[in-house]
Amino acid sequence: MQVRTLILGAGAAGMMAAAHAGPGTLVVDHAASPGEKIRISGGGRCNFTNLHCGPEAFLGANAHFHKSALARYSQWDFLDLVGRYGIAWHEKTLGQLFCDGKATQIVDMLRQEMAQAGADLWLKTTVAGVTHADGRFRVALDREGRRETVTAGALILATGGKSIPKMGATGLAYDLARQFGHAITETRPALVPLVFEKGRFAGISGVSTPARLSNDRAGFDEALLFTHRGLSGPAILQISSYWREGEEIVANLFPGADLSEVLKSARAAEGRRSLTTELARHLPQRLVAHLGESLDLTGNLADLSDRRIAALTESLTGWRLKPAASEGYRTAEVTLGGIDTDGFDSRTMMSKTLPGLYAIGEALDVTGWLGGYNFQWARASAMAAARHRAG
Repeated sequence: MQVRTLILGAGAAGMMAAAHAGPGTLVVDHAASPGEKIRISGGGRCNFTNLHCGPEAFLGANAHFHKSALARYSQWDFLDLVGRYGIAWHEKTLGQLFCDGKATQIVDMLRQEMAQAGADLWLKTTVAGVTHADGRFRVALDREGRRETVTAGALILATGGKSIPKMGATGLAYDLARQFGHAITETRPALVPLVFEKGRFAGISGVSTPARLSNDRAGFDEALLFTHRGLSGPAILQISSYWREGEEIVANLFPGADLSEVLKSARAAEGRRSLTTELARHLPQRLVAHLGESLDLTGNLADLSDRRIAALTESLTGWRLKPAASEGYRTAEVTLGGIDTDGFDSRTMMSKTLPGLYAIGEALDVTGWLGGYNFQWARASAMAAARHRAG
């Protein structure tokens, strides 16, 4: 079988590319249904983009590679598409947009876009091998119990990264990129909970509080969640992309407030109130009790000296924590790193050394923040490749 464009992967990037790459497009995926990451994202409501999606929200060895694609297909462009399909949505915190209904609305929309474009979709299809000769790719596919060979003028790698292997995630895109002479930057789990030794926070599992999590490279003000295994919640997922084993992170449990002034004001107004009672006005009571196991939180506010208030402020706004590890690809939302972008054109997503080979979405070394950014990158990079193919 011959096609003009063969896309490997029917996720957010692959489906978007298939809908715009022009006639003679085939997209294949090993899964039984397309868009599985879309389906499970956002608690089943799909955090499909972010109002504040800008270049500063992305990591990669090349800090500029993603800018062109994101500028040429923005969150506003995708919102126009969502609006044309009558999909109702709402904004949560920090510009995150979710479907009012189910995430499958986004999948159905993309499938309709593909159908209208005449793109074919083969599911339950695995890649057995890829070769290139005479300007065409030959791809051996195992489908419905038999081997089929598809030849294509262009091959688009849209199989994602290694995150969530139970959904079938593999390093296929990396292997194929290497096969054709491209480098792979270090890959790591990203947007992932962090693990601490000896069940350090097991006693307060389920407790959540606003916090600022930071290191010397980044900082995020969002919710912090204590778990049996360690720390999770949006703030931890965000900082995990900037964390490395052996490093500390710093938790400020009073983001946006001057704890020293809070305690001094409370001391002047209600000196007979206990310190733990005052802290429990601002933090979950179970967390205050946990902190009392390592900090001296005894006594009344009137007993606090300015020196002790300064020490408490330093401890509670600069709580230094050293995770043992992350939970790994099993629970990571995305993969950090990937196919080295230096080998690809930032306007077309095509290989600089092998015409007709493209890489898009999570397969590339471009990783966004939590909150719809990675879906937007998937679509923006897909549109860059598809527009180039469509001519």
